[in-house]
Amino acid sequence: MAPRKKQSVDELRVLSIDIGGTGLKASVVDAAGHLLVPKQRCKTPYPCTPAVMMDALAELVAPLPEHNRIAIGFPGVVRHNAVVTAPHFQTDEWVGFPLAEAASKRFGGPARMVNDAEMQGLAVIRGKGLELVLTLGTGAGTGLYRSGELMPHLELAQHPIYGKKTYNDYIGDAALKKVGKKHWNERVARTIEILTCLLHFDHLFIGGGNARKLALEASALITIVSNDAGIEGGAALWCSDVSVNP
Repeated sequence: MAPRKKQSVDELRVLSIDIGGTGLKASVVDAAGHLLVPKQRCKTPYPCTPAVMMDALAELVAPLPEHNRIAIGFPGVVRHNAVVTAPHFQTDEWVGFPLAEAASKRFGGPARMVNDAEMQGLAVIRGKGLELVLTLGTGAGTGLYRSGELMPHLELAQHPIYGKKTYNDYIGDAALKKVGKKHWNERVARTIEILTCLLHFDHLFIGGGNARKLALEASALITIVSNDAGIEGGAALWCSDVSVNP
């Protein structure tokens, strides 16, 4: 039997899934991260157990074209392609759940998974110096990269930032609705000051659904990125020149 031909990067078709606390999004992207079809979107179901999530994802991706790889961005700590924490879903059933393996069995093809902010970052980082991604959505996600390499995940979303308030509490969507856009923008600015002192990053990328509500002054150190980056970054998980820690 002739040896099986190794699939080239040019042949990659990645089913890229962006799981959020509010919504689920998916599309199929090529090796460059270009969406081959318009993204599909639906609301995140609640209560949200792993079984409920898998059924929702199955319905979401059903209309999409064929793929040969799967990439998943998940809103929590991820290690070895499994869930460590799932703060938005508030059920112990998620702890240790092998979501990548479950997706591989359900949808076909090898699967990889990282934190959702980290996957968004893979689509936008420049690979120079220390780069930080901050996503503003249901909560506040972060991804940190050094010279293009993804660093071990810092779950700042659950870290106290003001009194007993975590980053999620302080600048998440519930905070925006409670304190209003002006005060929320002040909180985001304060958060950026804290992150600057903590990490001394070379560049900050801000994404997520609420990034469009920012009123920040233009800066050479800050870039606002498209919310589609959460899907586009799925390609980088399967490109050989990107290093992803387990």
